[in-house]
Amino acid sequence: MEIVRVPVLSDNYAWLIHHAGQTVALDPGEAAPVAAAAAARGGTIAQIWLTHWHPDHVGGALALKADGARVAGPAAEADKIEGLDTLLAEGDTISVGGASATVWSVPGHTAGHIAFHFDDRATIFTGDTLFAMGCGRLFEGTAAQMHANMRRFAALPGDTRVYCGHEYTLSNARYAAVAEPENDAIIARLADVTAMREQDEPTIPTTIALERATNPFLRSVDAEELAERRAAKDAFKG
Repeated sequence: MEIVRVPVLSDNYAWLIHHAGQTVALDPGEAAPVAAAAAARGGTIAQIWLTHWHPDHVGGALALKADGARVAGPAAEADKIEGLDTLLAEGDTISVGGASATVWSVPGHTAGHIAFHFDDRATIFTGDTLFAMGCGRLFEGTAAQMHANMRRFAALPGDTRVYCGHEYTLSNARYAAVAEPENDAIIARLADVTAMREQDEPTIPTTIALERATNPFLRSVDAEELAERRAAKDAFKG
């Protein structure tokens, strides 16, 4: 399975998933760059998978659908996403070229947010729920929901690759160094991420092992601590 990063908008990542001659576009915030990336690899986008309803994740879906792709996304947000063909909920499976992903319900950032987990390929697409060194803002859910999501992500094997929806890692790393100033792994990762972004290098994907060591939200001991850290990050100016 080949996974291709496609930068869209200001700091979003859409993803192309290629396997056995089939191509999925995941969270295409814009159509043109996603279609161009697929065409450059000789592929036609047959499916579009959406993690949640926010426009920066679904903005290109209808244009890509007009070229023949079918759209799958969260059943709980069907009233907010135009053009859904397949409604997905916890425990459902969806496939690309025979490679199957299990759908996770991970509410918090939005009420119906989902993730796509390829268990046998140690890969998960988390949208705006789990970021490198961060988590999504609690726009429609609770800290308890997000903490439950973090516990679920943390239980995955450490080598699981995490593909999220934004290049937020530098800002997240700067906050993490304030949240856990004595965490040497965070300080080291901040230096690494700073160097990468100075060279305009992407910091995604990350891994569950790296997040266990350096993500202050994944490391929160309970929902109360996560809520405190989320509020602090929302106000953080670093």
